[in-house]
Amino acid sequence: MLRQAFLYLSNQQNIFRFVRNNRFAKRLAQRFVAGETLEEAIRAVDPLNKKGITASLDLLGESVHTEREAQAATREILTMLDRINERRVQANVSLKLTQMGLDISEELCVALMHDVVGRARDLRTFIRIDMEDSTYTERTLRLFEDRLHPSYGDHVGIVLQSYLYRTLADVERAIAIKARVRLCKGAYKEPATVAYPEKADVDANYVRCMHKLLSEGNYPALATHDDRIIKEAIRYVRANGIGADRFEFQMLYGVRRDLQDRLVRDGWRVRVYVPFGTQWYPYLMRRLAERPSNIAFITGNVIREMIGR
Repeated sequence: MLRQAFLYLSNQQNIFRFVRNNRFAKRLAQRFVAGETLEEAIRAVDPLNKKGITASLDLLGESVHTEREAQAATREILTMLDRINERRVQANVSLKLTQMGLDISEELCVALMHDVVGRARDLRTFIRIDMEDSTYTERTLRLFEDRLHPSYGDHVGIVLQSYLYRTLADVERAIAIKARVRLCKGAYKEPATVAYPEKADVDANYVRCMHKLLSEGNYPALATHDDRIIKEAIRYVRANGIGADRFEFQMLYGVRRDLQDRLVRDGWRVRVYVPFGTQWYPYLMRRLAERPSNIAFITGNVIREMIGR
């Protein structure tokens, strides 16, 4: 019922207009989304960079329905890459393949990705391909392994989600081709046929995958706000002589800023995902609809940050 309510709200343009024009509501949203324009996003990255934190800019939007929309998204992402380079911002770019037209045509998606990752290579930066729900997992990995990574190497990377049963095997696939992996737990609502239903099992699989990536992977990114997992990562790298320059922690914009700062002070690398764009309201509603427990996650992390200060 709660899921249906969020999905309903995500499609209510009257509510969207109200939220976009309500100062309090917009200020609350800006805690987690860095505005609607690229300029606002770059301004949000600047104080992060000054603290020694890098960023990954994420233009909100996915599942485009026409080639024209996919082309428009590509132009915006190319502009992002150019502005990052011109302004010397310490950031890369993340995107979704459905944003690039995967649901329209794989050939269209590949062609647009060549444009984007080619530009990233020319500018000596990096594109992270975000993972979507489990119906896209194999398609995304196959396209990455067969058609992008062989041409662009370390200029393109992938995301793997520890709540899927298959992920340890996918980690081994990535290690075999020396692909850069961002490891997260996963935010989509998935059936028990493909994903661990219990948080403890998701966490345990995360740690298994994390250990493997830290020991054998190519500059893995550990995306988590979980104190216990972060402590285990630090324990593991120290016990195994793994340098701080061989991996990075990643966190979401506006979440556990206290922890981000503390990790940097302690000498660890931290990157923050910075989402922006006009689709922030439906994006947030859909994320909550996919997993309403995200409300408790966001609230709990904000409270922990406040207590930690």
